[in-house]
Parts: sequence; C-alpha cells; structure tokens
Amino acid sequence: MPTPPAPSPRPPTADAKTTARTDAQTAAAAPVVSSVSPSSGPAGTAVVITGSGFTGATQVRFGTALSSFTVVSGTQINATVPTGSGTVQITVTTPNGTSTQNVTFTYATVTAPTLTSLNPTSGPTSGGNAVVITGTGFTGATQVLFGTTPAPSFTVNSPTQITATAPAGSGSVPVKVTTPGGSSNTLTYTYVSGPAITSLSPSSGPQAGGNTVVITGTNLSTTTSVHFGTTAVAFNVLSNTQVSVAAPPGTGAVNVNVTTPGGTSNNLTYTYSPIPTVSTVVPGQGPTAGGNPVVITGSGFTGATQVLFGTTPATSFTVNSPTQITAIAPPGMAGTSPVNVVTPGGTSSPGAFYFYVAPPALISLSPPSGPATGGNTVVINGLGLALTTAAHVGAASVPFTVLNDNQVSVTVPTGTGTAGINLTTPGGTSNSLVYTYVPAPAISVLNPNLGPESGGTVVTVTGTNLATTTSVYFGAASAAFTVLSDTQLTAVAPPGTGAANVNVTATGGTSNNLTFTYVPPPS
Repeated sequence: MPTPPAPSPRPPTADAKTTARTDAQTAAAAPVVSSVSPSSGPAGTAVVITGSGFTGATQVRFGTALSSFTVVSGTQINATVPTGSGTVQITVTTPNGTSTQNVTFTYATVTAPTLTSLNPTSGPTSGGNAVVITGTGFTGATQVLFGTTPAPSFTVNSPTQITATAPAGSGSVPVKVTTPGGSSNTLTYTYVSGPAITSLSPSSGPQAGGNTVVITGTNLSTTTSVHFGTTAVAFNVLSNTQVSVAAPPGTGAVNVNVTTPGGTSNNLTYTYSPIPTVSTVVPGQGPTAGGNPVVITGSGFTGATQVLFGTTPATSFTVNSPTQITAIAPPGMAGTSPVNVVTPGGTSSPGAFYFYVAPPALISLSPPSGPATGGNTVVINGLGLALTTAAHVGAASVPFTVLNDNQVSVTVPTGTGTAGINLTTPGGTSNSLVYTYVPAPAISVLNPNLGPESGGTVVTVTGTNLATTTSVYFGAASAAFTVLSDTQLTAVAPPGTGAANVNVTATGGTSNNLTFTYVPPPS
C-alpha cells in the first residue's frame, strides 16, 4: 500500500505569538545612563548624555520635565536642559524601557549677564570686525545683538569674555548678550563711515624724509594709523578732514592710506624725489635787467618748485623734462651768480653759474657823419663793449670789430639823413648815437677859371654841400682853401701847367670836376 502523506504543520496560536514577542523584549536591554556633562547649570544648558541602548530613544527627562534632544548614536544623546530646579535624575526611554541609573543634574542658580566694556567701541558700517565683549555671566550665551541685528558669529571665551563678529549697520546701536539667565545691560557701539583721502600736500618730498605732509579727506578724526607704503608713521589729527604726518625716508613712489575704526581709505601716491643737480646754464651770461630765457640742464628736475639765480627766483620757468628747465632770468647785479634748482627732493648744490653783464654805454662816434654811399669806417667809443654781439646802423645790422672794451669799429652802409647807431652785448642793447649821412659836394662855377702857371690865383668855387670841405685839388696838387658857406669857398691855385681838374672833397665825398687853365707867361 502507498504511504500516506505527512500531515501539514499547524499554524501557531495567538497565545504562542504573544509569548514569542515578550521573550524578544525581555532579551533587548533597557537603556543605561552612565554620565552627563556638564552635570550642573541653568535651564537651557546643552549637555551630553552617555551610556548605552539609546537607539530609538523616545524621551529624555530631567526629573519629570521633558527635554529636547538628539540621538547621536547608541551611546550618546545631546540634550537641552529644560526648566527645573534642585537636583534631578536623568532618564532615557526607548521602546526597550526606561533607564533606572541614578545619574543626576543639578540646577544652578543664574543671574542675567552684565557688560562692562567693548573693544573696540566702533567699527566700519560693513561690519565683519571682531569686537571683544567683557563682563560677567556669559556661560551658555545664546545670542549677541548689535541693535536688533544678531552678531553673525560669536565665541564664549570664558564666563567673562565673548568675541563677537559685528554685523553691518549704521549709527550708534546698543550691544547686549543673552544667556539662559536673561539679557544683559547694553553698551553703545558706533558704526563709523570709512575714511577717504583726496590730496597730499606736498605729494612728493626728499628721500631723507622728515618733511610735513598734510593729508586731506573725510572721516579722519578717528584715525588710528597712517601708512607710507608698508611703513606706519606718527600722525597728528588736525580735524575731521585733515591729518598731518612726518614723511619717513624712502625712494620711488609709495601708496599713502589712512586707517580708522571705519576701515582703511583709498590710496594716494607720494613720490620720493632725489636731490637735483645742475650741470650747465646756456647762455652763461645775460643782462642785469634779466628777462632773457636760460636753458638749464642737469638731473632730478621733476616737480621743481623754484629756480634761483643767486638768491633771486627766476621770473618764470618751465620743466621741459627731468633733465632740462627753461627759466626766465630775473634782474641781477653785474657779476657772477650760482644757478640752483629747488624740488621736493631738496636744493641742488652750486654747479653752474650765470654772469650778469651790465648793458653797454656809447659816448661818441668818430666820425659822427659820412657819405650817403656808405662804406666808411666809424669808431664807436663807449663802456662795456668787449662782449659786443651785434652792431646796428638804423635798422641795418653791420659788420663790426671789437677793438677793446671801450671801442668798436663798424662799416657804415649807404643811407640818407640820420641813423641811430647802437651795439648789443649779453648785457643788452646800448643807447643810440646819431650818425648823419651827408650828400656829396657838387661844384658849378670856378671864378676865375684860369690863372698863371706860377699859381697864387684866388679862385671862388661855387656849388653845394661845401660846408664840410676837407680838401680842394687842382689836378694832383692840393690847394689851400677857405669855406665861406655851404655854397662857396675860395681856393688858392697851386703852380701848374695846362688844364687841371678841380674838385672838392667833403664829408659827403668828392665832387665833380671843373677845369682850371694855367696860362703861361708871354714869351
């Protein structure tokens, strides 16, 4: 016979399920609380509870008061102490039960915190700076307020000190600290607008430093530091718009800025200037009246503030480049003067000189007149003529020869009437003397026009421009003469034969010829 099938197992009854679940719960241990840290403090204190079996915790109690908490792991819970008093037992409840260990927390009596000082008491409107708050009762601080704005972050350094980061703000605001014990008194913190600087006076100076620089700008009254490049310098606050400093030694160009509780200003450039040097002065001489341009070469001329001829400033000057200046010479006494350039870097040492020359003075002309045809030499007598650079007759520039410091000769050009003669030297242009152009003489009548070969005949010569006659010739022979007027003279015929040309020489030249006939004695 076939073997009958085995009977199916019977499902467990309800009583069997209940028994199994009870056995599993019994097998899982209830939570164990071994310690709490800290073990005392005010309500609101954050504590760490250590132990075991904390997974799935549903309640944390301080005595009978429920606490807010976070299960960090099966062995740690972070909790906030609820309101309470005295010494209470801490218990943890999980699905497996409630702890029974006698781990306690003692409520400490706390008072509101107090503030005694802020450091600093002001700062930039942008915030972000650290403010050290000193006082008492800071343990467990939960908030630091600047006005109504919480500090972005803060650190409780000790029960008597907090370091807070100031938030952005404006004006003056109360600062207070909140702890589980309450809110503190307030201290005033002032938001300060940042400084801005607009000018430096002067904006350059010597490499040795030591000169005073006035910094102008805004919001400078609370200045805490001034820097030239990386160098911090002593300063004196003059007003909310000005600070003065003594420039430190340096070279080149550096940034200057000002720092206040409101922050650090923009930068302005300060330039260290080398001491200038002067090597040449062209021309090296000029008139005592000044007014002439002088080109000065050297080095370190950038930012020049003055050009000195001796102790007298140039009338004006232009800095053409760091190595060249064109200056207008001031008036000066005859003689030598050192030329120096002054810049923010200092004053040059005497290295070049300028000679002031007195203007020439003319006394007389020899001769003071001459022919209209010109070409004759005139000697000019005067003072200070050795450095003559030009001679003029009227508007014409004429050749000249310096004979000595008192005489110059010139060749007179053609002309008519009168003309002024003057000389130019580095000392200037002289006074003018009048030179007269005289027309050449002309003769029209000889009376008589003949006489004996033995001479001695008195001949009246009629013509024009005879007043300055210097000679009368009968042929090649010079005759004695007497000037009667500008139109007549008498001459004594010298011995001669045949026909002789008669002419008259005067300041204006030599006249035309007329014929005088020598008559031989009867045979």
